[in-house]
Amino acid sequence: MIISVASGKGGTGKTTVSTNLALSIGKVQFFDCDVEEPNANIFINAKIKERENVTISIPEIDKEKCDYCGKCSEFCAYNALAIVPNNILVFAELCHSCGGCEIVCPNGAVNWDERTIGIIEHGKRDNIDFYHGLLNVGESQAIPVIKALKRKVDNSKNVIIDVPPGTSCPVIESIGVSDFCILVSEPTPFGLHDLKLAVEVVKHLNIPFGVIINRDGVGDNKVEFFCKNENIPILLKIPERKKIAHLYSEGIALVNDSREWREMFGLLYNKIQEKVG
Repeated sequence: MIISVASGKGGTGKTTVSTNLALSIGKVQFFDCDVEEPNANIFINAKIKERENVTISIPEIDKEKCDYCGKCSEFCAYNALAIVPNNILVFAELCHSCGGCEIVCPNGAVNWDERTIGIIEHGKRDNIDFYHGLLNVGESQAIPVIKALKRKVDNSKNVIIDVPPGTSCPVIESIGVSDFCILVSEPTPFGLHDLKLAVEVVKHLNIPFGVIINRDGVGDNKVEFFCKNENIPILLKIPERKKIAHLYSEGIALVNDSREWREMFGLLYNKIQEKVG
């Protein structure tokens, strides 16, 4: 079973939920797909043993064959190619590796080179098989790194995916393989606004989902009313507590500090099993 943990906005407690769930159920694959700012391993504490570069293909123009007709630059929707007097410029950071420039080139002048945009790292802690991606600073394309991570998914195992915040393309790519999606929200106007966006995404993808309210008690009860009106199950409430914030600041998972929380996250997993099953 593949469980993704997402949120409409950052800072709602997505990583708190995903790491505690993984630690409570034990034998699991964990993927931190928030490749621009991965932080799950602060709580998992897996020992990284393997690293692998993530590359994308970018066009390399054969100047002897190119006659600067401009068909490649006209085709490119991302402006990665530009014709200037007696030359062609390739802006590698803008290229999405679609291959269209090679198809439209009448002279066969387009070759391909590989460019590293990030890495994926793999390690283990007890029964947790841990992976995360790291997008290189300055790169704009997170999806190739997320796809590289997803190729490591073992469908015979329980899998937890820590999804990037928001509702953009990296989120869609991360949750698309899920059997169930947990949406983490906080009981504030911003939390409700972005939860509604996230709900529309998972509904469109036809993925079963439920909501966890984090920092319960800090705002109002409009998130809870919204879930009840929309028949969205509230799976768990995590209260606003100074001790929880202190543990988080020290990089200590709730389930490692309290048997009660370990049992609660175990029950959360059982609820999800029932809904998926």
